[in-house]
Amino acid sequence: MNLPPHKIEELISAKDLQDRVTKVVDDITQQLDDKPLVIVGVLRGSFMFLADLVRELHPRKFHPQIDFMTLQSYGSATVSSGNVNITKDVTVSLDGMTVLLVDDILDSGRTLNFAVKHVLNKGASKVLSCCLLDKPDRRVVDIKADFIGFDIPDTFVVGYGLDYDSHYRELPYIGKVVFDD
Repeated sequence: MNLPPHKIEELISAKDLQDRVTKVVDDITQQLDDKPLVIVGVLRGSFMFLADLVRELHPRKFHPQIDFMTLQSYGSATVSSGNVNITKDVTVSLDGMTVLLVDDILDSGRTLNFAVKHVLNKGASKVLSCCLLDKPDRRVVDIKADFIGFDIPDTFVVGYGLDYDSHYRELPYIGKVVFDD
C-alpha cells in the first residue's frame, strides 16, 4: 500500500450497520407502491450497502430490477474534486419507472444531485435516494437524501464498500482514517 502513514479507528460497527439497514428498508418499503422498482447503485462505494438493502427487501416481497452506474468525483484524493463524471451508465430502461438511487456517502451533494438529474433525464417517473452516510457539514449543493443510514462528522471514512485509493472496501465496519502526524 503506497498511502501516507495512517490508522483506521472504528466509527460504526458491523452490528450497527446491519441494524440500521433493516430500519432503512422499513422506511423505504413504506414509501413504495406496487409499481415496478429499479434500484440503481452508484458504484463503487455502495455495493455492500446495496447488497444488504436488497437482501432485506426480499422477505418483504419486493423484487426490483437492479443496475449500476459509476460516477467519479474523488479519484485517489480524500475530498471530492467537485467534478462528477459518468464512467459506467445504467443499461436498463428507466422510462416511467420508480428508481431508488443508492449511494455510499452524501457530502458535497454534487454526486447525488447529478445522479438524480441524470436518472430523471433517462425517463424515470419518480426518484428516491438512499445514502448510507451523510456529512451535512460538507454540503455545497442544496439536496437531501430521502433515506439516510447515519449522519457522521466531517471526517474521511472507509470500510463497508468505501475506500481510500481502492483500499479498505472489505472492512465489515465504517472506520475513520486517522493520519499520523
